Parts: sequence; structure tokens; C-alpha cells
Amino acid sequence: MTELAHPAGNAAGGHDSGPVTAGMHAAASASVFDLLHPPSEELVDDCVHCGFCLPTCPTYLLEGNEANSPRGRIYLMKLGAAGEVAMDKEFVGNFDACLGCMACVTSCPSGVKYDQLIEAVRPQIERNWERTRADRLFRTMIFSLFPYPARLRPAAFFGALYQRLGLRRLLAASGLLARLPARLQAMEALLPDLSLRSVVARQPAFTPAVGPARHRVGLLSGCVQRVFFGDVNAAATRVLAAEGCDVVAPKAQQCCGALSSHAGREEEAIARARHLIDVFDAADVQSVVVNVAGCGSSMKEYAVLLRDDPAYAERAVAFSAKVRDISELLDELGRVAPRHPIPARVAYHDACHLAHAQGIRAQPRAVLRGIPELTVTDIPEADICCGSAGIYNLVQPEPAERLGRRKVEQIASTAPDAVVTSNAGCLLQIRRYLDAGVPLFHPVQLVDASIRGVDPIHPTPRGSAGV
Repeated sequence: MTELAHPAGNAAGGHDSGPVTAGMHAAASASVFDLLHPPSEELVDDCVHCGFCLPTCPTYLLEGNEANSPRGRIYLMKLGAAGEVAMDKEFVGNFDACLGCMACVTSCPSGVKYDQLIEAVRPQIERNWERTRADRLFRTMIFSLFPYPARLRPAAFFGALYQRLGLRRLLAASGLLARLPARLQAMEALLPDLSLRSVVARQPAFTPAVGPARHRVGLLSGCVQRVFFGDVNAAATRVLAAEGCDVVAPKAQQCCGALSSHAGREEEAIARARHLIDVFDAADVQSVVVNVAGCGSSMKEYAVLLRDDPAYAERAVAFSAKVRDISELLDELGRVAPRHPIPARVAYHDACHLAHAQGIRAQPRAVLRGIPELTVTDIPEADICCGSAGIYNLVQPEPAERLGRRKVEQIASTAPDAVVTSNAGCLLQIRRYLDAGVPLFHPVQLVDASIRGVDPIHPTPRGSAGV
């Protein structure tokens, strides 16, 4: 096993980090895991290998491979802790194949906390396994770009030009796109339809409530969200203000660390969590509102991420208690602004990190059903991931594509006028495979349109520019 530096000091509050020493591994017997929060033996032993998780696991559905199922991975954790297997390519590959969708957590009758187990294994792999040079370079590119809006905006600007100038069609017709490595093909295919105006749009730092203020909220602008889905942030701001909220979107906020956390890059995630807590504590808000399911899931787990940090542990608990998905907060507040009809049938896709990780299912549906004449339809196989899963559709493009196509087949079976989901990654993934004639929305975009009296699904010439 390769001996790499680990962020023990950073996790403990900013002290100098040290190497994973031979002594540390000796103290852990022959375990493949180091001593910095390995997967809990008690949680591992909670699994009785009943198999109820298998029908909900995307990778098991695709392959039928026991090792690539939740109970198979838990068994590998047990073997790894006992030193009966090595941390080799096969071991790491089984965990890399996991989407982290947490559907198994929902389906488990024994309450096995697989979410905590996989989140413990991934940092272990990043510290103790040396990836191939190509894999390291690709991951470095992702994490040097996507969490940084100031870098992502110029890339998105050139992406918009690439689309507007017809270069995508030219490259596809020439066959050059098909010759790219699968990961780069996936990155190109997931590029959303961009306008130059949306790329340069900025979120206002403060938006006052319409009428008497009844709540003060901080809005997470996000990193990918603010560049690729600024229209969703704008809709969220208008809806919150219309519902009586003063909306604060601090300029100093950066990436929340969700992408890093889900990929096992714990040191990065910890640094980003500390910064976000500082920023929103200074903003003095009652709630921190998130419109990206993966971000909200990670922010609600800051208390776990910062548990070893004496300066931030208690602050993280208080911060996480304030975090709300936007549909969660709108449901709690109740409606004030009147809604106008949107006569349409929409298919609602449960984002995994909203439904499974946060347990939020009823609230988005309730918010949508508050729109007159809007019919909300569930999708068959609702608990199966669409294949987005953070950076999964970039680093594991082949299974992600199979899952994306499977999800879109299920969506199409409901014959919807539009598709609605609460996560940026899901919007990109589904859009890649969905019929171009079926629009996609975040729930808050439809609420915003209803409040403003606009029908974005069947727009008239006057209303077509409304959303």
C-alpha cells in the first residue's frame, strides 16, 4: 500500500499534517485502513446481509455483481479492516463504482448506516491509494475548475461560444467527438445550453421581502449552480422575497465542499465548510437555504465533517441546524404570495441526496401541488439514481450513461409535459438523454412562474421570455 500524507492535523483544527506512519498502521493491526476515522466496526456489524438493498442499488442492477452492492462493499470493509484483503485496484474499484446515492439506506430494514460507512472509506482510499497518472490528472482538472466560479465563468463563456458558433455540430459531424476519451465525451455532452447573459449574471447580495418580512434567509449561490443555473438562483430569490423573506446572498461565499466530500477529498471539504460557516455566521440569518440537493446534504453533515475541530465543532452543529432545502423551507413557511395556474402534467424526479440522504420527499411535491392546475406525476423506479451522483457521470461515464438512459425511459413512460427535479447534476444528466421537446425545471422555477403569472411549459410569445 502506498504511504501518503493525510490531513489529520487539518481535521483536528489546523495543525500541521503528518504522514500515515508505519506505527499507525501497526496499531490498526493488518487493516488496510489508517486510524483517522476508519469505517466503524459496529456499523459494519449492523449489516445482516439480508439483501433488501440489492433491488435499489444502481450498480447491482446494472451488473448483478455481489461485490458491487451495498452488502458486498460492507463485507469488503470487514475484510479490509481484518487485513484479509489488500487495498488494490479491485478493492478500490468496487468503492469507486458506488454512486453514493443512499437508496440502500432508505431500503434497509436494519437501519444500516451505509452513508456513514462509504463516507468513511472514500477518504481512506484518497489517502492510502495511488491512482493512475491519468486518473489523478482528470480529477485534478475537475477540482481545479468546478468549485471555483471565477474560473468556471470563463470556461462557460467559451462553452457558450462553442455552442453558438456551431462547433459542437461540426466536431460531431467530423467524428472527432467520438474519438475523445469517454470521460471527455461525457464532459462535453453534459455542457448545458448556455447564454452569454446567463454566464455573466450576478446574484444580488441582498433582496428585501415583498411586504412585511417574516424571515431572514441566507441563500447558497453555489459554484456550478451560480454559473450554469443562475436562473434557478434568481427564481429562488424572487420566490423567497415574495413569500416574505429578506434574502442575503453573501458575496464572500464559495463552494460548500460537497463535490470534494463525496469524492473523499476530505481536507478540501473541511476547509470549504469552515469558510462557509464563517460567511453565513457573519450574515446573521435564521436559515441557510439551498436549491441543490447534494450541497444541502453535505451542509447538513458539517457536524460530522468538523467533529475533530475544537474551533468549529459546535458552530458546525448550529450551522447545520439552520440548513434547509428551498422546498423544505417553503413548506414550513406556508404560502403568502398568490399562485396562478399552470395547466400541465409534470414528472417529478427525486434527487437521491434529497430523498435518501435528507429524507425530503413530500415537501417538493406539496410545493408543486400548490400551483393550480399542475399535475405532479411520480416516475417508475423512482428510487434508482439517474447516474449523476456528484462527479460520477464524469469519472464513471459508461455506467452513468446506462443509468441516465434507464431513468429517461422511465420518465418518458409517464408522458409528461415537463420534468422537474431539485438538483443541478440531475438536471444536466437527464437533459443529456431526454427528448429535446420536453423542458426541465427546478421546482422553484415553476413556483416563481406561477407567482408571476407565466406559463413556462406552454409559453405564449409574450410569456416566453419570462423564465
